[in-house]
Amino acid sequence: MPQVNARFSVLSEDFAADPYRYFSRLREQDAIHYESAIDSYFVSRHRDVKRVLTDHETFTTEMLQVRAEPVMRGPVLAQMTGAEHTAKRKIVVRGFTGQALEEQIRAIHANAAELVAPFLSRGRIDLVNDFGRPLAIDVTLDVLGLDKKDRRQIADWLGGVAEFVTGIDLTAEQRRRCLDRAERLEAYLAPVIEERRRRPGGDLISKLCTAEFDGIAMSDREVTALVINVLVAAVEPADKTLALLFKHLIDHPEQLAQVRRDPALLPAAIAETLRCTPPVQLIPRQTERDVLLAGSTVPAGATVFCMIGAANRDPAAFAAPDAFDIHRADLGTARSFTAAARHLAFGTGLHQCVGAAFARAEIETVAGMLLSLFDEIRHTPGARYRETGLYTRGPASLCIDFTPARTAPAPF
Repeated sequence: MPQVNARFSVLSEDFAADPYRYFSRLREQDAIHYESAIDSYFVSRHRDVKRVLTDHETFTTEMLQVRAEPVMRGPVLAQMTGAEHTAKRKIVVRGFTGQALEEQIRAIHANAAELVAPFLSRGRIDLVNDFGRPLAIDVTLDVLGLDKKDRRQIADWLGGVAEFVTGIDLTAEQRRRCLDRAERLEAYLAPVIEERRRRPGGDLISKLCTAEFDGIAMSDREVTALVINVLVAAVEPADKTLALLFKHLIDHPEQLAQVRRDPALLPAAIAETLRCTPPVQLIPRQTERDVLLAGSTVPAGATVFCMIGAANRDPAAFAAPDAFDIHRADLGTARSFTAAARHLAFGTGLHQCVGAAFARAEIETVAGMLLSLFDEIRHTPGARYRETGLYTRGPASLCIDFTPARTAPAPF
């Protein structure tokens, strides 16, 4: 077991290669880990992470003015409080629930069927690069009512936004490049927003353009920020979660067989994937005042990173936490996609992810389709598996071989 000592760093190559090896030692020996290079604290115990994410007066989202607002081109939901947060959150949530969600599920199925079709005769696919990543973009563009022919360009701009938000120690040149891409994305969205104000449709951008807060329509800047907020939040974790789900199931063939026999177990497999390997590994907050946390005093104005991956594997919260078990009694599938979730993959408290129900519907729809199309799923011989990312984390690729069950997806 690696030893946590004064020379240990979460910014090191060793940690980046496999952070899970270090989580138990962090929780036991260094529950409030300080990184002097970035003047930040890292919290790893489940109870401490939950406290940080729910004590909104002590641990604020003020740092997002620097970490997110420059590339979001305006304030994001996580920066808002009070009536403004409640109203704007409801507007976004309505875009991912009810009738809107039912329509989105049909679009998800159609997008997935189109993307997977060319690979069915080959019996081999990279679930990240061939399928999951383009699918996540396409699905989100459908929700927003953006043209999928612009997928590659939007993905490039969005990559710059995500790099800025999730980068821990970016160089000045990296920051400049990210800001340039964000500005280009803003310029792309400007005429779309103008058009939706004149001729709104059923898409989420139209709903944002026609919604009001305190009787006043949202400005173009506010709409732009929320659209980019949705793009990042919906695209970044989706391909990672899908690939991680299949990685776990392939590595646990008895559980894969159980999910095949009983598709009702699929939501439990998704929930356990989110607990065991959450795609969002870090959530930042800023201390409003000096505070005692995990036995140490954290000064006012300090950045505190909640280590979601470590918290989700805390034995104080989950039995046998390093084991992937779709039948675990201490998770609870029904609550795992709600505000009552015990795992912290969606965050918790006031700023819990607004798209949890959509995430479940998207991954469940796509995974169910793929399991019906792929028999005898296995890792491609010789393929190297590698996960990347400190802030968000997932497979760089997931190459699998399969025996096609049939040549085309069943109608939805």
